[in-house]
Amino acid sequence: MRQHVVLPREMTKYIPKSHLMSEEEWRQLGVQQSQGWIHYMIHEPEPHILLFRRPLPPKQ
Repeated sequence: MRQHVVLPREMTKYIPKSHLMSEEEWRQLGVQQSQGWIHYMIHEPEPHILLFRRPLPPKQ
């Protein structure tokens, strides 16, 4: 499962360029979503767009 979060462009200065953010880091930026999402990619052309993924739930 994948999703993206669009932050205001002014927030770009608070997004680290050296590493992908931990859950604690992106929550400090004000991102609110359920637990288990992983920041997996920095989208260079638009760094204010955060890309997240998490494993699909097991099939029942």
